[in-house]
Amino acid sequence: MRRNRTIAVASVLVIGGLVAGALALGGGVLAGTPKETPAAAPETQTPTPDPTRPAPGTAVDPAAVDTFDRNAHSLDDPASIWVVVNRARSMPSDYVPPDLVDVPIAHTNVPVLRQEASDAVVAMANAARDEAGLELASNSAYRSYDTQVGLYGDGSDPTTAPPGASEHQTGFAIDIGAASGECSLNTCMADTAEGIWLRDNAWRFGFLLRYPAEKVDITGYPFEPWHFRYVGVDLSTEMHDTGFTTLEEFFGLPAAPM
Repeated sequence: MRRNRTIAVASVLVIGGLVAGALALGGGVLAGTPKETPAAAPETQTPTPDPTRPAPGTAVDPAAVDTFDRNAHSLDDPASIWVVVNRARSMPSDYVPPDLVDVPIAHTNVPVLRQEASDAVVAMANAARDEAGLELASNSAYRSYDTQVGLYGDGSDPTTAPPGASEHQTGFAIDIGAASGECSLNTCMADTAEGIWLRDNAWRFGFLLRYPAEKVDITGYPFEPWHFRYVGVDLSTEMHDTGFTTLEEFFGLPAAPM
């Protein structure tokens, strides 16, 4: 009788071990055993947009880059095509441009300019004739230091520069108007067909209307719609495209005194 009880207990132990092993291997759960609740998935957070960065798919214009070389020519060398001359920036009294030539256009006084400026004036006069039927003429071009001494006199004329402070001494400046003489060296030239054409087109040939009406406090000179300064097509085009109208402002120089 005792032997049979021993066998029964052993059988129960063996069967219990087998069940426990099966549960361990299979990950099963006995009926009636509470299941473990799985952990909740972490809440997904929506990223806050960065106002400094464009939204995906938004086209962004490239930043403008100034590639114009403002140091390509000297602003101080009297022979430089970009030399800046005003009442605060004088030319040497003995300076004479090296390559002066007669300018073959209509004139009241025989005009003389540096070769490059002369060629540009001729091209501009031809364009005015071909494009608009206008005849341009020179009223004054290169003037020496000594000539400027005589013209300046007592300095009572605000449109006449002191000796050394005149752009005419560079050989790059010309006073130009209508061949008819209408409004020559007068502010009314601004309203003539020749004055309007020069105002709108001189930059194409490398010229700058040097003394604009609205920039008297910058240039130091009254409005002169007849006075054009040759600076080369590169600079005149850059100034036209960027809206600058004076050399002082474009190159960041102090305003000239009156």
